[in-house]
Amino acid sequence: MAEQLIPAAFRCPISLDLMKDPVTLHTGITYDRRSIEAWLELGNLTCPVTKQALENEDLVPNHSIRRMIQDWCVANRSLGIERIPTPRIPVTPTQVSDLLSEISVACRRGDNARCRELARKIKALGRESERNRRCIISGGTGRVLSNCFSELAGKSLQNPRAGVMDEILAALAAFLPLDEGSYLQLASPKPLDSIVSVLKSADLEGRLNAALVLKELASSSPPDRIEVVAGTDGLIEALVKLIEKPISPRATNASMVTAFYLVASSERIAARFVEMGIVSLLLEILVDSEKSMCEKALGVLDGVLSCSRGREMASAHSLAVPVLVKKTSRVADMETEFAVSALWKLCKNDDEGERVVEALQAGAFQKLLLLLQVGCKGTTKEKVSDLLKLLNRKKRSSDCIETVDLRGLKRSF
Repeated sequence: MAEQLIPAAFRCPISLDLMKDPVTLHTGITYDRRSIEAWLELGNLTCPVTKQALENEDLVPNHSIRRMIQDWCVANRSLGIERIPTPRIPVTPTQVSDLLSEISVACRRGDNARCRELARKIKALGRESERNRRCIISGGTGRVLSNCFSELAGKSLQNPRAGVMDEILAALAAFLPLDEGSYLQLASPKPLDSIVSVLKSADLEGRLNAALVLKELASSSPPDRIEVVAGTDGLIEALVKLIEKPISPRATNASMVTAFYLVASSERIAARFVEMGIVSLLLEILVDSEKSMCEKALGVLDGVLSCSRGREMASAHSLAVPVLVKKTSRVADMETEFAVSALWKLCKNDDEGERVVEALQAGAFQKLLLLLQVGCKGTTKEKVSDLLKLLNRKKRSSDCIETVDLRGLKRSF
């Protein structure tokens, strides 16, 4: 768009861009909704142009200006100017409150069809704009939806009820994060059973929503609640399956984060993940995944290596030490910290010294020495120093190589 062509009256006084959703303050000045809302959210209590104190923050849609802007866009279409769409009217707190009241009433009287319809409606409103989403969240939507989900979960599952629970779960996933009351509602045996049931279903969107909600529960729950979450029948198996056979990057990411918090909560839970084959799965992921996923996989691996069974499985895997040594080469990030910690756990508990020798052969001494020289802090620095002492005891110059090529290590030696 040729900026010089835009009439001054059509520009937002804040952004100086063409207004797409013009609204007027009681001072009489018209702004683009997104710009003036951002101004008000910063705590400003004056009109940006007139500097008058605002008696209220009501934003009245200026339909006349909006239609004039649309007509101007159409008239200048030949210059590559696209017509702005007619904006949707934002949802109000009163509308949110009414919708939530309706959902609660429908749930209590067992009107599953109406409950499902309203959950779908409030989810759609949230997707229309970030403003709507914030308004819906601040209205206590999480608490109401969590309560409805818990009530339905406490009843015997039938197909119609399962359908409305899927829709409520989808709405919950759309309005994360939830408040503490919502977490307490959902992190109970019956609701958790229902969430895991969706996680194990054939519906891809439902599985994603279940994974997102579980991630929030795992990352926000105190230790006693983590035990309840992890103890849900079929949960760990479903998470490992979702990591092993991805359905989407978001679902894999959510499953990995959930696993991270669960394995960190106790060695017993970590051992259950190990029995599900998580160690070899994580090592395969670490060979060629992108940085964000590698960081999460290393975090989970570090967690499962806290238990003896996890270290046993990793020690028996040809990829474990070479992969961890390679990942220590990144400086000053979470990936390095997890890799150093995991390698330290393997070598520190290696009575025969086989993993230490393997680490030497993979070039660990040089990498760790460099890491120490360029700077690492806290427990990572202590573990690096400890590893260097272990390696130095068995160090032979002929054992060390400069680089590690992981491509040929996917099969056992």
